[in-house]
Parts: sequence; structure tokens; C-alpha cells
Amino acid sequence: MADEFATSVDMGLQLTKRIYYGKNPPKPLVMEKESSEINNLPTAPMVYAVVKDPSMVDNPDIPSYQPYVYGRCDPPALIPLDMQGIAMEVDCYMDTAFVTVNGTWRMHCIASSRYCDCRIAVPMGEQGSVLGMEIETPSRSYSTLLIESNDTQDAGLVANAKDGFLLNRRIYTLKVPQVAGGSILSVKVSWSQKLLYQDGQFSLNIPFSFPWYVNPIAKLLCKKERIRLNVNSGMGKEILCGSCSHPLKETRRLVGSLGFLYESEVRAWSMDDFSFSYKVHSSEILGSVLLNRVSMLDVDQRELFCFNLYPPTVNAMKVFRKEVVYVVDISASMQGRPLENVRSALLAALSKLSPADTFNLIAFNGKSLLFSSSMEPSGKESIGKAIQWIDQNFVAEGGTDISLPLNQAIEMLSKNGDSIPLVFLITDGSVGDEREICEALRGRLMKRGLNAPRISTFGIGLYCNHYFLQMLAQIGRGYYDAAYDLDSISSRLERLLNGTSSVILADLKIEALESLDSFELYPCYLPDLLSSRPLIVSGRFIGTCPGSVKVRGTLADLSSFVVDVKVQKAKDFPLERVFARRQIETITANAWFSGSKQLEEMVAKLSLQTGVPSEYTNLVLVENLKEKQTSKLETVDEKASDQLNVKKIIYLRALGVGFGNSKATADNLPVEAAEPKLHETSEMVFAAASNLCGKLCDFCCCMCFIQFCSRVSDRCAVTLAQLCTALACFECISFCCEVCGECG
Repeated sequence: MADEFATSVDMGLQLTKRIYYGKNPPKPLVMEKESSEINNLPTAPMVYAVVKDPSMVDNPDIPSYQPYVYGRCDPPALIPLDMQGIAMEVDCYMDTAFVTVNGTWRMHCIASSRYCDCRIAVPMGEQGSVLGMEIETPSRSYSTLLIESNDTQDAGLVANAKDGFLLNRRIYTLKVPQVAGGSILSVKVSWSQKLLYQDGQFSLNIPFSFPWYVNPIAKLLCKKERIRLNVNSGMGKEILCGSCSHPLKETRRLVGSLGFLYESEVRAWSMDDFSFSYKVHSSEILGSVLLNRVSMLDVDQRELFCFNLYPPTVNAMKVFRKEVVYVVDISASMQGRPLENVRSALLAALSKLSPADTFNLIAFNGKSLLFSSSMEPSGKESIGKAIQWIDQNFVAEGGTDISLPLNQAIEMLSKNGDSIPLVFLITDGSVGDEREICEALRGRLMKRGLNAPRISTFGIGLYCNHYFLQMLAQIGRGYYDAAYDLDSISSRLERLLNGTSSVILADLKIEALESLDSFELYPCYLPDLLSSRPLIVSGRFIGTCPGSVKVRGTLADLSSFVVDVKVQKAKDFPLERVFARRQIETITANAWFSGSKQLEEMVAKLSLQTGVPSEYTNLVLVENLKEKQTSKLETVDEKASDQLNVKKIIYLRALGVGFGNSKATADNLPVEAAEPKLHETSEMVFAAASNLCGKLCDFCCCMCFIQFCSRVSDRCAVTLAQLCTALACFECISFCCEVCGECG
């Protein structure tokens, strides 16, 4: 779908050449780049005119009176609108950022007497999750709203929703219907995303690079950019600022909290993503526990806490020796770029193993192939043989069986305590015995304690069951990640393989907290502390928490380690909001595993309470007419309801990743087959069919008229019947041509 989007934008840019700017048009402030440098996918919040009829493309202020253009744009073209203003506010808490963007765009490319749809596209950063959108047009206002899936009056409306989806799972896009040429659109959109952690510092990157063609050229406008940034580390320690892409001015400095502002009149809109980095310096392991008393409206009245443990910013601690088994899916659906990208990341990970480590490889489809019957030392010779084995055996074919290779990997790892056993499972498929796999592994791993293998999982595409992979990683005290588009597989997988291999503190326990009543962690088991990332978990409990707690673990030399962690009240730190997505994903995985309807209801309520989408809630777009407010609620099929005081509800696609597709896995469908279509043809075919039905109705009316006429003259009746039949056949042929043209 990304290629489809880029092609539509390219068509739109070609159509903008029709726009007339007067006898002496002003020159663009920013010169056009070479076509080879342009991707045409949005790299910042954007709004596009959806053009099906090219004749509507014109300057709304200065009509050009160009010759009429015949034909239609199939698929519709996307013309980027001129941007009139932009402001962004960012609140960072630990590793989570909340972003709100306010922008205005003008329909500069559509004649003032014409109307067309507008498509909004919002690229989000790392693990972005859309939280809401508000849109203002001259005649209507729109806002997104979360509803429970079970509350939907007609499930078919949700199931058949065509719009409101994620492009490559990182660009949220939806369509605003029928906006007049020359209109101003105001858009406010909010989302959350993650900060990456590398070399002891957090790094934030927000898509904020606007292409040259959104700078207005018809008028000289005063363009203002505004960015406000707030940072709260949650550690009560001094924050050390790193690099920044835009000239921020410090407005507030407190212990553990900073505020910045950038505001400027600019000649052209920002062409750089907004980036910022910071660190909380410590030469030792540093931790904290934050408490937050819940509100009366919280669905879970247990007290909420956050536990975080940071590795030293200077890597002076010894890393555990590793025994690593890579379990790689080579089923037929992995053919081409997916398997090539996995191979690239795997070779990079093998090259970074230390001489003391051991490794093995298992490739699986309907059967499993082992590189070696035992663990191999990570010397040059063994790695060289492994590369040859990969080249010979990484051939995408066959089905998918995860249980056998996973059990083989666990049995292969030793039970001594001088190393950390690691298993990495990489797959793009879903299998029928996933709950049985989790249940069996949970019993086996619990018995082995410190020696139990850490299982990390990596999902590719939308056909695999990501909640199975998350549950497996929770049980295995490992980590989970995913890539939903082909271009991100290699980088994300390499980051998972390398980052989660550097264990410095294992077998962690939080004393005092674990002895409290109704103690629950998200995730359910504490992972190890890595040198490459902090350990940040949340949880719930009932009881009185002491002023400090002891955290115990095992170091790489097998000695015990204890650190006192201070417990403090969360001040200006919205724990509920920051950890909502973590809790929703963890509880959803547990709901899938246990089949508990009660947990599903808890997820739905937590989603509605925090605004974070889930598998059990759906976004809808609510439309209000400005000139006339009504108390009647109409869905797109004009069904009446009295739930909300609005004009219309447009149902949007579900934003969850689902629970896997075993049929698509069995059929070995490729990753890209799961992508939603940007332009649905069913509506166009339906319109053509409706047109035909109307013509046939007219034909029937003619026949009735003929019967009346036959009473007067038989010859007249025959003549009219022949004429109407010919016209009906002609319309059938026209309909077939229309359908063939729409369907290609």
C-alpha cells in the first residue's frame, strides 16, 4: 500500500501543474528536489486533496478557464495541500513521549465551486499509537472517539469499514468527506511513541520534515513554527541534555524535569525531523519506584506503581556469557525480501558474538533443520560454516510448525549456571497450538530458575499472532519486537538480537513489593537487566509500601547483588497515562492465553479510560454540522440512534494487530498481502451497479407505459418495446465497461 500511496501523490503533483497563479507567478521559496530523492510518503503530518475528477483542479482564487479535462483519475490522485501553520507540543516521561500537533492547511488546488474528500496522514515515531484527532472545516467539525466493539449496534459496519488505518503500522491516515475548494482545514492530532535508549541516553525522533511542495506560493504568508518540549525523567536526578535538531530555548529546569520552547517565523517549513536526546548520568545501577494513587474512575482500584532500573551509563559491568539458539521460520511465505532481511540481521548478530559465547541455528517450516547437534563455539571457523549453512538451507518453502524447533532449542541449552541461555524465535506465521506451546513452556521454564532459557520473539507482518509472541516472551523473561513492513525487518531484528544479548543482572526480585497483597506485574515476570536498555515495568498492588525496597539479582560472576531503591510519590508524572499501552498489551496477551472474558472487558474499559486503542475497542469519526446542531445520530447508512448528540458517525477500521491468521499461514500468503488497500474499488463498482439498477428501473417504467400504449396502437407498442430493449442493452454494455475500467 505504501507504493500505492506514493504513486497517488506523484499523480497529484503532476496535476498541480494545472493550477494558475497569474501572469507573473511567484517562485517557490524552496526548490524542487530531484525526483530520485523524493519518496512521496509523508514524513510529517500532511493533508491531501483526493482527486477523482481532474477537471476540478484549479486555483480557487484565480480561475484559469482551462479546457475541460475528460476522464477520471484511477486510482484517485492525492494533491498535497498548502500548509498555513504548525505547532507541536511534546511531553516526555521516561521512555514514552506524548505528541500533539496543531496544523492548518488550505485547499489551494480545487476550484471554489467544487468539493472533494481530503486525506489526513500522520506519520508517528517508534511504536506510535494514535490517541485522537480533531478536524475543523468551514461547515463541519470532526473528532475521533473510542467505543467498545461489543457496543456497536451493527457489527457489519465495523467489519466493512474501509477507512482509518495504519500504513506500514506507522502512518495513520483517514479521510474527511467533501471539503470545498479554497477552504481552510484545522487538524489537531495526538499520539504516543517510544524513546530509544542507546549508549546511556534516551533519544526522541518525531517525523517533522515537510516536503518543499507544502510551502504556499500563491501568497506571501507569515509562517510560524512552534515547538514546546517538556521532559520528566522520573528519577529525581539531574538531566544531562544531548543533541537537538531545532534551536530550543530552556524555559524551566528542576531536578529531574526540564522545559523548552522553540518559536520562530520561518521562510520555509521545517525540513528536518525533530530530535532530542538526554541522559541521567550514573556510574552505578540506578533505580526508583514511583507510586500513584488511582482516581475514583479507574477500572482497577489497586494502587499503581512503576519500577525502573537503569544500567550504568559507563559500561563497566561484566556481561553474562551467552548460549544462543536462533530459531528462524523458513516457510514459503518468507520467500524473497523477508528471509533476505532476516538473513542480513542474523549475520550481523553472529559477527558480534564474543569468543566465550556458543551458538546454534534451527531453521523450520513443516520440519526443522539443525546447523549442529550441539552448541558451537563462536570462533571464525564455526561462524564461517554457519554462514555457508544459512546460504544452503535458508530456502523458503513448506508450512509452519513452531513447537518442534522451539522444544529442540530449549533442550539443547545446558542447565549450568555460568551462562545465560537465550532463544530467539523469528516467524511470520500463526499456528493452531499456540496456547499449548505457552502452557507447556511455562511449566518447564519455571522449574529451571536462573538456568531457564530467556525466550525473545520477533514477529513479521500481520498474519502472525503477536499476542502469542508477547506471551511467550513474558513467560520466557525475554523481549518482544515486530516489523510490519519489509523495509524495517533488518534494522529492528538486529536491534533485538544485539540489545537483548547483553545481560548484566539476572534473576531479579523486588523484595517488599512482591509480598504485598494482590501484587501484579506488567509484564508478569521480571526480565533481566541489560547493559543496552533500562528495565521499566509497572504494576498494581494493595497495601502499604515501605519507603524503600531492596532489589536482588545475580551478576555475571554468579555473585549476589543488592541495591536499595527509593519509593516516592509520583509528582507531575501521570503513571496511568504513561503505562496504559504496556498494561493493555500485557492484559490482552493474558486474555488471549486464558480465554478470560473478564480480562477482555478490563482491557476495553482501560482503553476507553486512557484513550489508547485496543483489540476490544474501535475508533469512530464523529461529524457535527456547525450551522445546525441536531440530537439525532445517523450512521453512514442513516440508522437512527440516541447515544450521542451528533449528526453522523463514520466507522473506522480496527487498529489492533489481531490474533493471527492461521489460514493465511497455511496458504503461505506473503507479508504484504495483509496490507489494507488505500483505494477500495467496491464502492465504485457498487455505484456503477446502482446506476444500472436505476436505468433498468426506468426500462421497467417504459415497459409499463408500453402496455398502456398498446391499448391504443399495437404497432406503436412494438416500436417502443424494441427501442427500450436496445437502450437497456446499451446501458448493460456501458455498465460492463465501467466495471472493467474500475477493476482493471
